[in-house]
Amino acid sequence: MDYVSIRVSTLRGDQKIDFNAYVKINDKMILYLRRGDSFEGDRLQRLKDKKLRKMYILTDEENTYRSYLQKNIEMAYDNSSNKDIQTRAEIIQGSQQSNTEEVFENPDNVESYNYCKDAAGKYVNFIMSNAQATQTIMNMENTDKNIAHHGVTVSTLSIALAQKLGINDPKKTQLLTLGALLHDYGHHNSPLNLNQPLDKMSPEDKKMWNQHPHDGAQKVHDKKHFDQTVINIIAQHEETINGAGPKGMREKEMDPLSVIVSSANAMDRLITFEGVPKTEAAKKLMIDHVGKHPLQHLQMLNDILRGV
Repeated sequence: MDYVSIRVSTLRGDQKIDFNAYVKINDKMILYLRRGDSFEGDRLQRLKDKKLRKMYILTDEENTYRSYLQKNIEMAYDNSSNKDIQTRAEIIQGSQQSNTEEVFENPDNVESYNYCKDAAGKYVNFIMSNAQATQTIMNMENTDKNIAHHGVTVSTLSIALAQKLGINDPKKTQLLTLGALLHDYGHHNSPLNLNQPLDKMSPEDKKMWNQHPHDGAQKVHDKKHFDQTVINIIAQHEETINGAGPKGMREKEMDPLSVIVSSANAMDRLITFEGVPKTEAAKKLMIDHVGKHPLQHLQMLNDILRGV
């Protein structure tokens, strides 16, 4: 029998699956979830705890799997659906994470990039039109320190920050979100342990960390389907308005959308990779990053996290 891999991040919600899902153990396919069951609750958590990124289905059930995804996503984005915000947010977060992983793994694929871009626009509408959406997404812990999950969190904070700043232009918010999702492409397949404070990194690790925005942007700068704004965000997301970033750029030299992502990224780095509780992250950012990000951004991020 032939199998095809599927992303665990796409398996969300209480919708029953109409395909069998397998895990690969020692080159053997073991049936994990039968047709007619769902991935809600402990089943999904066990997969995340094991840091399992992919499962498998039979090749001849691929169309059935794609139909399952489409139904889930359409229901999740439908504001008139009778599903609770938690279920909808879990499905949408998983979909955004999967789209990001797909572009990371296949940056040459125009279709994958455009699909991720289109979904980024839908994500903006979901966050901006559902009062509880930001809070619900932010409460989904990134237990395996996944950089694509981190990208979804940074995009969520970026949208919320843009909304408070009065940035509502659909093109700008779409590219802001797409850039935030893909900002850490330079860390894809990197040996660097991200799960440590920047000031505790060894000189070798810090050099690698300083290089990742440049590396990520270099890998995609010649790909014509990548928007220049997205490349700017990948290249500039670690820059700070006082010139303390890897390139030494100041605010006036940065893409304005990169400044937003930089602020949002700094916040989630504290939460996801440095283990700072959400209740303390805004205060720590205010103290440790004063002068590095616009004060208005820090105050607004504090307001955003207060609601989480």
